[in-house]
Amino acid sequence: MFKKSTMLLGFTIICLVMSGCSWVSLSPDGEKTRVLDASEVTSCKKIGLTTATVLSKVAIFSRNSKKMADELATIARNQAAELGGDTIVPASEIADGKRNYDIYRCVGL
Repeated sequence: MFKKSTMLLGFTIICLVMSGCSWVSLSPDGEKTRVLDASEVTSCKKIGLTTATVLSKVAIFSRNSKKMADELATIARNQAAELGGDTIVPASEIADGKRNYDIYRCVGL
């Protein structure tokens, strides 16, 4: 019995630690990409849309919504940079670890 409860405690600790860690890194080009509100991109050119996805749960545990939002924005910034954008605007709420972003080019217009 002791061994089973120790394994369960260890698994629980691993899941909690993993749910707080970020596995997404910002690319050098993604670092140059801004996250703005729709009201701040009125003079920019919309060049596309992207959907970013992360895990919303680790095992049976829901992930921290702030951490998910940060990771989703990081993914979207990287994707926007690959498509020639320099700005992203969240275009939806987070649902099941997914969020849509509009991609804009604002610099040099």
